[in-house]
Amino acid sequence: MFQFKKIKMSRYSSKEWSLLSIVLVLSFFLGVLSFKQYSEKKALKADDILKDVKKEFLKEGTLDGSWIELTKVPWKKFAHKTDVYYGGISRYEDYKLVQYEFIADAYTGTIIDIYRV
Repeated sequence: MFQFKKIKMSRYSSKEWSLLSIVLVLSFFLGVLSFKQYSEKKALKADDILKDVKKEFLKEGTLDGSWIELTKVPWKKFAHKTDVYYGGISRYEDYKLVQYEFIADAYTGTIIDIYRV
């Protein structure tokens, strides 16, 4: 009476499925490796850190000069270890030249310490 056609369950062969699974596994591992590479600590440029420090000092008055070391230096205080940049700012306060030195984290740009010289 009624005739049914046998419907093939898959359009793809087993070789194509195995190739697809290999490609998916390799893509996953490539993604994991690239994420590890990208998420490693990346140091900020010393000039960018100096610009941020100068911008904060400019809120209180004009600057006479500024400097920063371009090489990272290992730094440790208690259990905290990181690389830092050393720098300085000079400006006039009450008609006297005052100098400040700072230590900035090379990876986050945060000022760890700032002191008047």
